[in-house]
Amino acid sequence: MNRLITLSRALPTPEPEITIAYAPIHLPMSGRQPLELRLTAPAAGRDLPIVILSHGFGPSNYISSKDGYAPLAQFWAERGLAVIQPTHASSRVGGLDPDLPGGPFFWRERVAEMRAILDHLSEVERQAPAVAGRLDHERIAVAGHSFGGHTCSLLLGARLLGEDFSDPRICAGILLASPGRGGADLTPEHAARFPFFDVDFGGLSTPTLVVCGADDDPYFTPRGPEWHADAFHEAPGTEALLTINDVGHGLGGIAGWDARETEAEDPDALEATRRLTLAWLRSTFAIESAAWTQSQSALKESAASIAEITLRER
Repeated sequence: MNRLITLSRALPTPEPEITIAYAPIHLPMSGRQPLELRLTAPAAGRDLPIVILSHGFGPSNYISSKDGYAPLAQFWAERGLAVIQPTHASSRVGGLDPDLPGGPFFWRERVAEMRAILDHLSEVERQAPAVAGRLDHERIAVAGHSFGGHTCSLLLGARLLGEDFSDPRICAGILLASPGRGGADLTPEHAARFPFFDVDFGGLSTPTLVVCGADDDPYFTPRGPEWHADAFHEAPGTEALLTINDVGHGLGGIAGWDARETEAEDPDALEATRRLTLAWLRSTFAIESAAWTQSQSALKESAASIAEITLRER
């Protein structure tokens, strides 16, 4: 029981169960070193839905790898989901040489790595014997924080320079503090440095939850925190916008415990982020159909100061 959590305790969530983790799992990648993964999953149960969690491109050495984002990955796994975390090509600690073509961001290679996981789920299970045969290959979501949100938005259907990166094996997505529109919406300096942010969200039709920090003021653009919500307003597949109040890009601390990448550690905000994203996933995966609506009611009635949920008008 975390005594630092107060208001968000009113948000319903299942009791945690024992988990198991395997790392490093290695998957072959053509022309380069293998892709390293961490798999965290419930120790019991079958037909476990899968979430592939894509890390960001932050300043820490290890957060941007399979070893980061424990506050989110562990929470989801303790409550019924199998979470797979790749160490992307852009990772400082385990990625490719940043001076190689495509570096240091390797946005295209990151998409290829996510697709490689989808292609080799049976190999992931082979290297994780206690999980073998227990994963549901038909219920797969992607979730990404910051630059990981860019990676996931492409897999969910957003287009870049007219190219379609979507994968039909993915049935849902969560974009956490994800980049908004690029091009003219960025400062000239950042538009030149990040041409791959010029994404068209109009093709993103996969069911998606967009999560933003109310105080997440990006330095890429003069537009302010609402920039991170562009996918919610422009993608036909986005279902809801979850805005966590009084926090910025770290959403209260999802990247790691006591991590310097979190500009404001806020246990209540972090707990709200964890519980509400889990509720959306549990409803989307049909684990507990009423979880999302029940959480919305609890938030409104008992913890409204922590976050706001805006539903997409259909």
